[in-house]
Amino acid sequence: MLITRIERFLRETGMPWTKFGRLATHDPRFVQDLRNGRTPRAATAKRVEHFMNIYREDCRAI
Repeated sequence: MLITRIERFLRETGMPWTKFGRLATHDPRFVQDLRNGRTPRAATAKRVEHFMNIYREDCRAI
């Protein structure tokens, strides 16, 4: 599930969930909404996965 991968990402990076939502989807409540049962559209899920992959790559490059 997407929320499981996001929660793991948040633990790994120490990023606050509101910042993640703002950066990944321009919605600071995105993670909280997922925690409450929201199901994102396929395009949104893809964009979030892409954000996490790029962020990890950028962190490794430093």
